[in-house]
Amino acid sequence: MPTITHSLAIAAPPETVWRVLTDFAAYPEWNPFIREISGELLPGARLTVRIAPPGRSAMTFRPRVLEVAPPRTFRWLGHLFVPGLFDGEHRFRIEPLQGQCRFTQEEEFRGVLASLVLHWIGAATERGFAAMNAALKSRAEALSRTG
Repeated sequence: MPTITHSLAIAAPPETVWRVLTDFAAYPEWNPFIREISGELLPGARLTVRIAPPGRSAMTFRPRVLEVAPPRTFRWLGHLFVPGLFDGEHRFRIEPLQGQCRFTQEEEFRGVLASLVLHWIGAATERGFAAMNAALKSRAEALSRTG
């Protein structure tokens, strides 16, 4: 299945990265890719997510939360129109390393239109992941330095 992945090391503890990642109200202040998230961070809950991929129009969708395991994993599943047409399972993973952590953002695409839609949005989504991850790194490291 087609997947887009971007990861990087962050010089902050997993708990700090998790706190930044799940503070949805602050996203407009720092997140250049996922501009807004609202809803409860609970398995089974629906979120409202607005993304702004670089060079593309902003898009709002309503994925269902699949997993929340602080401070390690947060996953959701979204659909374009109906399940099975174009589905995306979005994952955020935080893995502890010595004195820091590795943050990975990835999305796995499925459905009859997956290859076609991914061809259209793939490069912008990759750039969006990289921009968000860099901004998350900057914010988490600044918080880690100031306590």
